[in-house]
Formats: sequence, structure tokens, C-alpha cells
Amino acid sequence: MRVLLIILAVLIVVPTWSGDERLPLWDGVPRVTATRVPLSTARPDLSRLGALTYLGGVHLSSRNWAFGGFSSLVVRGDRFLLLSDGGLTLDFAMGADWRVRDVRAGVLPVGPGSGWRKQDRDSESMVADPRTGDLLVGFERHNAIWRYDAGLTRVIRHRVPPRMKRWPRNGGPEAMAILKDGRTVIFSEDARPPGGGPGRQGLIVTGDPTAPGTRSARFTLLPPHNYDPTDAAVLPDGRLLVLTRTFSVPEMFTAKLLLIDPRAIRRGARVRGTEIASFTGDVIHDNFEGLAVTREGKATIVWVLSDDNGPSLIERTLLLKFRFDG
Repeated sequence: MRVLLIILAVLIVVPTWSGDERLPLWDGVPRVTATRVPLSTARPDLSRLGALTYLGGVHLSSRNWAFGGFSSLVVRGDRFLLLSDGGLTLDFAMGADWRVRDVRAGVLPVGPGSGWRKQDRDSESMVADPRTGDLLVGFERHNAIWRYDAGLTRVIRHRVPPRMKRWPRNGGPEAMAILKDGRTVIFSEDARPPGGGPGRQGLIVTGDPTAPGTRSARFTLLPPHNYDPTDAAVLPDGRLLVLTRTFSVPEMFTAKLLLIDPRAIRRGARVRGTEIASFTGDVIHDNFEGLAVTREGKATIVWVLSDDNGPSLIERTLLLKFRFDG
């Protein structure tokens, strides 16, 4: 019975789970609706979640059939850039009133493969280079990193880092961040450490991962049991946040947020991190895959984004805002 329930849940969550799927295209500029959501419906006054304070959040929706599947985001001031796992971009402004304004929809101009199939543009991670403003995008089915300009309109260069070549086609580079010292950290969703054992492979790249000849080294992330990394972001003080997620019945998707000292990330290291927030139980939880950090005055803001997978019947596109108090 348990196996039957899991199969049924997978079919509901991932309705297009087999075969080649056509890359979705926007039908004009989507009209996006933002509906406020509480941190917990059972406890409407709840605002504290571990080291985070909930400042509000919205369920984003649209009748445009291409809307959804957003796996990563970059936040610049009051503008939000979301990138889907089909290479579609959604750029909009949103202020303190939580209303979506000035929506712009696009598609990556070029990427791995022909672009006809959705898996050709299976982008799972995105990070802004603080030195140039360029955007680095990770494509998991090709295990490649592509560098685009700040608006995702022009390709600068791309590369498959040698130590990523054998990562699973559907399992890596799921999360990426640029540390304060300039190193780029990339996490696989599925790749086990060399020789087996617990954990997921991480890659440290010294410098630009898309530049020829850049050096890299492996390390191992030890996330909570059965959890996988889905995104990462750097705090103003240099520490690293890593978002992890799991799937189980009956809770479906739950998530945990880890805090890591960047000094622990080095060649051959086994890095565990400290759990600072758990999205489970009666706290809002979904297929959380996007993470971003911004500043508002002296406050450090953490944004969390969920991927509705297409959409599905039980997942939503949630954009949640927290203050980091750790």
C-alpha cells in the first residue's frame, strides 16, 4: 500500500514524468496574481521559525499555461528574476504591498542542446556574480555552467567543469553560490561522494567556473537524512545558507535550511552545517528550490521560492520573505 501511495503521489506531483517534453513558450506577457499566505494556517500568528522571522509571502499564479516550474531566483532591490527548469524567465517588481507590477517574460536566448525539448534548458541554479553582475546558470542534464549577461539576453561563455562530467544527468548542478573569497561552490542533488557513502558531492571552483583551465576540488555535503541540496546563498558576513529538500508520504515536500561556515569548505572535507529552520509539520512547506539573500537597512532578508513542477495539483509557486536573526 505504501508503494502504491508513493507511485500515485509521483504521478500527481510530476504529471509529465516520462518522454520528451516540448519546451514551453510564453503566450504573451503573463498576468501574475499574488495571494498572501501565512507561515502556518493552524497558527495564524506564528512568525518565528528557528533563526528566521517570517515577514510575509505570496502564492504566485497565472492562467498562462507556461507559468511555473521556477527553480532559482535573483533579487535586486524590488525586482525579482525567476528562472524556470525550462529556461523561461519571469521578471517583475514587487513592493511592500505584495502586488506584482511591471511583468516581463522571456526565454534564455541559447543554452545546451537545440532548445526544442524542455530538458535542453533544464536550468536548476542561478547566481549573480557580485564582481560583474553577470548571471551564472547551472544546467543539470548537461552538467554545465553558462555565463550570461545581467539580463539573461546574451551568452558570454560556458563550460562543463571536468569534475562534474559524471554527475547524474538528473542530479546536478542543483545549487550554486559565489563565496566572499571568490570561490564558486556547486552542489549536486544526487551524486554520491567518490567511493560511496553518505552525502552529496560538492565542487569548489577557484575563480570563474566557465573560464578555461579553472581549478576545482571535491568535497562532501552531509545534509539531514534523506534531504538533498536545492539551492544556496551567501549571507553578508560570508556564511553560506544551503536549502535542502525531501519528499515523503504523507507530508510530500519538506525542507530544512542549513548554515555553513565557508572555512569548512575545502578539498576532501565532509561538511555538515547547522540546521537553522525546518519547513515541516503545520509550517508552510512545498517543493522549495530557490534561495536568495538581500539587505533592507541593517536587516538581512532571506527569500525562499518553491517550484510547482509545471504546475501540479498539489504544488504551488510560493515566494516567502524572512528576516535572518541568527
